[in-house]
Amino acid sequence: MKSKNQKQLPERQLVNIGAALTAIMAAALYGISSPLSKLLLQEIPPTMIAALLYLGAGFGMLLVRNIYKSRKKDQKEAKLTRQELPFVIAMIILDIGAPILLMLGLTLTKPANVSLLNNFEIVATSLLALLVFKEAIGKRMWIAIGFISLSSIVLTLEGRESLSFSLGSVFVLLACCLWGLENNCTRKLSIKDPLQIVIIKGIGSGTGALLISIVMGQYSRHLPSILGTLLLGFVAYGLSIYCYIKAQRSLGAARTSTFYATAPFIGVIISWIIFREGISLQFLIALGIMLIGCYFAISEVHYHSHIHEAAMHEHKHNHSDGHHIHTHNPEIVGEHSHTHNHESLTHSHNHTPDTHHNHAHESHTHENHIHENHTHRSRTIESHTQENQAPENQAPENQSLENHINVK
Repeated sequence: MKSKNQKQLPERQLVNIGAALTAIMAAALYGISSPLSKLLLQEIPPTMIAALLYLGAGFGMLLVRNIYKSRKKDQKEAKLTRQELPFVIAMIILDIGAPILLMLGLTLTKPANVSLLNNFEIVATSLLALLVFKEAIGKRMWIAIGFISLSSIVLTLEGRESLSFSLGSVFVLLACCLWGLENNCTRKLSIKDPLQIVIIKGIGSGTGALLISIVMGQYSRHLPSILGTLLLGFVAYGLSIYCYIKAQRSLGAARTSTFYATAPFIGVIISWIIFREGISLQFLIALGIMLIGCYFAISEVHYHSHIHEAAMHEHKHNHSDGHHIHTHNPEIVGEHSHTHNHESLTHSHNHTPDTHHNHAHESHTHENHIHENHTHRSRTIESHTQENQAPENQAPENQSLENHINVK
């Protein structure tokens, strides 16, 4: 029997296609960086390129925000608060530390080995999401992660050199672990304004990386190449990270990372277009394996009866998603942001580990089956603006989104 606070949402459906496409768009934008960086490497050292790409992302998105504000558009996204400061600091430090470990690995092992081991990042992200951040990952998603990881291994395998293991290999794996942790930290911020997150991430990580490149003596004064790298950073990093965070908001860290792993394939296609590099049989085999993995990821259905505990937080939302049913006087139509309460609610619907569904499961999750009485431990955020609150009688949301963005 349903309680008075129990609500039945629409029948089961596949994973949020819009969020999955947003993650793939992030991969496509990032895929541009590798082939174009080859041209820039003729004038700028790799360490400085990494810094400029991040700085281009941060300052480029800062310009976008200023243009947006100059047109007096209403702010619909929630701003970062002091409560998110630990994740912001961790995001920046991890984004600086991971490339350093990767560079150490490059000096101690062969490039082919580095390319192969870099594929561990998707596994590291998923394991950390499951074990540390308690993100639910079902059997079908693990199959998808396995196929996509295998496709990346096939794509980057370059003979016996790739299979060697040394101290350099350890540094590369540690870099992947840092990026995996960074992905999960960014996931914790994804409920807030993605534009603000990209600006902080880009300028913070870029400044740190630039200081390191100067100390190491790896810098260039070739102005046209510097400007070109900054522009590339805005497109391939800034817009990519923005899409990545938006996808994380709905999909969680592990699923977003899975779709994002298509970036190397997009990079190969772009290299074929720009440099006329041939498409090998190895690439076609890897592409086929990757498409199988994407099928398992997109066709995942996670549906069961669950309980949302009462909570208070702030983020962008609307009143047509079946979760936000509080009222305003006067009425507000469309997306908006303010601190709001969620009352306890029980209902059944398909969902992914977004902010309102980051709950533990009491028993093993089987896709396409209903499980009863799982509890959501929604994050409680202290209200910083009481005057924006309205009378509320509301249930949590099922709405759709550190990038993670590696410098490789």
